[in-house]
Formats: sequence, C-alpha cells, structure tokens
Amino acid sequence: MNFYNKVLFLVAFSLSIANSHAALTIEISEGVSSALPVAVVPFPSIGTSTNISAIVNSDLERCGYFKMMAEQAMPNKPNIASAVNFNEWQSANQNYLVIGQLIDVGGGQYNVQFQLFDVYKSAQLLGYRMTSSAADLRKTAHHISDLIFEKLTGKKGVFSGRIAYITTTNPGSKQQLQQLQIADADGFNPQTIASSVEPLMSPSWSPDGKKIAYVSFERKSAAIYVQTLANGERIRVAEFPGINGAPTWSPDGTRLALTLSKDGSPDIYTLNLSTRALTKITRSFSIDTEPSWSPDGSTIVFTSDRGGKPQIYMVPSQGGDEKRLTFSGSYNARASFSPDGRSLVMVHGNGNDYRIAIMDMANRSINVLTSGRSDESPSFAPNGSMILYASKKGGTGFLSAVSIDGKIQQKLVFNSGEVREPSWGP
Repeated sequence: MNFYNKVLFLVAFSLSIANSHAALTIEISEGVSSALPVAVVPFPSIGTSTNISAIVNSDLERCGYFKMMAEQAMPNKPNIASAVNFNEWQSANQNYLVIGQLIDVGGGQYNVQFQLFDVYKSAQLLGYRMTSSAADLRKTAHHISDLIFEKLTGKKGVFSGRIAYITTTNPGSKQQLQQLQIADADGFNPQTIASSVEPLMSPSWSPDGKKIAYVSFERKSAAIYVQTLANGERIRVAEFPGINGAPTWSPDGTRLALTLSKDGSPDIYTLNLSTRALTKITRSFSIDTEPSWSPDGSTIVFTSDRGGKPQIYMVPSQGGDEKRLTFSGSYNARASFSPDGRSLVMVHGNGNDYRIAIMDMANRSINVLTSGRSDESPSFAPNGSMILYASKKGGTGFLSAVSIDGKIQQKLVFNSGEVREPSWGP
C-alpha cells in the first residue's frame, strides 16, 4: 500500500472481513555462495516428539549462511565427543559438526546438551548443558541455534525472536477477517492477538517484546491500542478525531511516536504512555506520517510529501528543525533505523516500482535490495542482518526477507490467506 493510499485507508477505509489460522513455512530462494558446510547429527531423545536437532538444522539452513548436510549422507551419528572421528567428517567435506542429546529427567523436565566442533582443527568450539521443560523445548532449540550462529558468524542470532503480521482470509469477499498474529521466527506457534471484521494495521513491538501497539478500526474509526501479550490486556491510548496511525515505540518503551490529524493535517506526535501527554513534533500543512525512532531515542525519521512527493525527513524527538534525508527516487517512505543506527531501511520507488532499499547514514548512499514491484513495510531483524518485508505477486500478499547486502533471499509462505505489515520483534 503506497503512501497516499495508506493515508486514504486511515481516513475512510472500512472492510468487512473470516477466521485465519495461517501456518508459515520459509523457503530459501537465494543464499551466500560461500555457505559453510555444517552437519547437525540427530540428537537421541526419549519421551518427547520435539526433534531439537531438526529444529537447529532448519534454523541454520534457512538463514542462508550454512550448507547443511543431509542425514542420509552422514558417515556416522555420534552423540558424545569420544565417538567423533574427525577424519571421517573431513572426508565428508564438513567444516563444522554439531552433536548432542536430550535426556528425560522426570517431572516434565529435560537435560539438553550439545557440542559444536571445528572439524579441520579437531577442536570443540562450544559446549553447553541446559535444562528445559517439555513446553520450552522449541525455545531451547532456537537458543542453541543462536549460540551456534553467533560463534560461527560473529553476529547475534535471531532464531529466538518473534514476528508479528496481519493476515486476511478470503480477501475481496464478504466473508473476510483480519487478524493480528505473532509467531516464532520460523513460523511455528502462531497466536492470534486481535481479530476484527474491520481493518487492523501497523503492529509495533515494545522494546522488551512484552507488548504490541497497533491500529484498529473496530469502533468504526481509527484508534491505537497497546496490548500486553502475557495476559491479553489492552488499552486504547489514542482515539482522536481523524487519523490515529503508525505507532512506534521509543527505545526506552515509555513513549509512542504516532500520526494524528486532530488539529487538521496529519502531523507527528509523541505520546507519554504514563501521563498520556502529547507533544507535537512536526507542524506542516502537508502529510507527515510513519515515524520511527533512532536507537538512542534522540531522533525521529518520518515520511512527508511537503516537497511534492513522499520523501524521508528527520527531526529531533523533542521537536525542532526538520531535515530532508532522501533525494534519489520519486518515492521514499516507511523508513526505520537499523539497530546500530548506521542505516535506514525504506521503501524506494521509481515510477510504479516499489522496492526495499537501505541508506548508509554516513554518506546518504542508497542500495536497492529487492526486485519486486510492490515491496513494502520493511522491518529490521534484532541483529540488523536481515530485513523482513511484505510483497505481492498476482495480487496476493506474502512476506519475504532479505539480508542487508541483498545476497540472501527468503520467501515466507502461508498455507492460506494474505499477509502484510510484518514487524520483527525481540
């Protein structure tokens, strides 16, 4: 949805919508040519159907940095260090080897242990033993994947994180339903946070991952809600006349930046969540929307058409002088900072093509990462290495992910319905 259509949607759009339980799978469409060979030997386990080694293998495979060894090609399947024959794994052209086991200690608890080896150095790189409940075994597996990823790449893993997104089933029919859902980063454990026959928009994670802010039209006009995930409690924090849109959290979790048109044209405000005090940040007769905070909280970037077409601007988070950041392309919108503050991701348009691009804040150069014609809603992974975004093909919306250098491409496939407005959370 482009800039002008989104504003029109906020002002006037209403949609009658049916239940969605879309499951998500991830397809690697492109990976790095220098992917490292890694073997994850199946972990022996008793008393559970959760296959930890398969989850770890899948995590590492879908990130695009590793070439995983098929189980049937493994020369043997050791689960303790003394059983590892490094010569055999060298002959199988594997750089790294992961072994482990899962032990039922009773009371619904398991001991999970694993070791990571450098095959050519015949040396252990990691070794951990941890306790997990049966319900948390998938979470434990993702934690193991994060540890391995960080050891081998030097970057923090994102496998333990979650994503939020909006789904629509039977789009265009009289029996549509929109749902705000969250899921593990690999698409498992989808949970519906909000469901409505009216539009839902703009999910935004709190910095601690415990709450989500979003826009709902359930009362026939736009309102912004903050919902606590643990107990489902939600609070309506903004329902002013006109537009109430695009909430994003400050880095300390105490404020929201948002778009309001209660005084006329849409402007950027900040809302103190404790006192409900509003601070008006921009004062323009144009459309100012889609605010996003810098990691240190000192700056807000936003989209404005004050120059004639949507471009990215920057303003101190307390208000002040506004500075235009983008000049390349006829359309730049929906910007947000990388976790280290060195880059901005945005929707970059020329003509009728809308693609995901990244700007280097040091020299303002823009690098286009995707090739779709309808790419939108980019969201950085917590480690800054990947960008989640929405796209369309044949009128159907789906999610994709791309690495910040454009070398790794993923497509996130749902078994039904459409999906849009992804947000990668902690």
